Amino acid sequence: MLWDCSLWSSWTHRQTTTVTFLSFCFFLTLLMLIIEILVADSLNFCFVGQSEWSEYFPDCGGTSQSPVDVITTQTKYDPSLVPVMPLGYSQHGNQPFSMHNNGHTVIVELPEWMGLGGLPWFFTAVQLHLHWGNGGPGVGGSEHTINGRSSDAELHVVHYNAELYPNMSAAMTQRDGLAVLGILIETGEETNPGFNNILNYMSRIRHADQRTFIPAFDVQSLLPKDLGRYYRYNGSLTTPPCYQSVIWTLFHERVQISKAQLLKMEMMLYSSKVQEVDRMLLQDNYRITQPLNHRIIFASFSAG
Repeated sequence: MLWDCSLWSSWTHRQTTTVTFLSFCFFLTLLMLIIEILVADSLNFCFVGQSEWSEYFPDCGGTSQSPVDVITTQTKYDPSLVPVMPLGYSQHGNQPFSMHNNGHTVIVELPEWMGLGGLPWFFTAVQLHLHWGNGGPGVGGSEHTINGRSSDAELHVVHYNAELYPNMSAAMTQRDGLAVLGILIETGEETNPGFNNILNYMSRIRHADQRTFIPAFDVQSLLPKDLGRYYRYNGSLTTPPCYQSVIWTLFHERVQISKAQLLKMEMMLYSSKVQEVDRMLLQDNYRITQPLNHRIIFASFSAG
């Protein structure tokens, strides 16, 4: 959405110098870019009117969008799907992790030595983040559903294809560019110590754009124990710009956190910035399920 300076040129070449004309074009181009960035930023973190995303980001209206509802009886068993292999997840070293509130979720940035095997290419870890609801246990808050049933929350671990692309920015627009692990979260009676590595420090980033450092921890402690049973399909990012570049792995086994941990997730963060008078709780930061269209969801195990 950039200004077409050729239309202006024919009318102004006698009224202004070339330098002035180029300066004007540069100003308009810069202005339009700033507007696009502001629009993108507001849409990324606003979950009101998700149906309007495609007006600004065409990929959000594509035919391979995420999340989806996994109907287990319609999945196709693929015996070639091997167990997912987290690499370096437990080798966190002594360097702290960076964590921030981006106004939409809590993001923990992961070191580049962490990766993912068991796919056609090697994928390097980038970050992990969470999605949740607003009503406590049993209300729902996950993005993916299984047989129409929501979980209380969902964890995503994001990786990019390091064999084909130099970085996340280059990979995220390519069909085979990203691999995301989806972990469904439900509530139980016991506290999950792995998730406390994140939840116990969220009070430091209560407002949008706030950042902090947290002690490094074993990221694999957040994953289910069974990494061999999962659903695999081609989909997209679940926030704008919704690039259809994700190889999704949604684990069959859910992980559990306590009710207190879920409430801390739902009630701790604000989507508003610290200088804003009206504070807005960061809740319901999940996208509704999208049409599967003609895609096939493969299962690494026999659903029967």
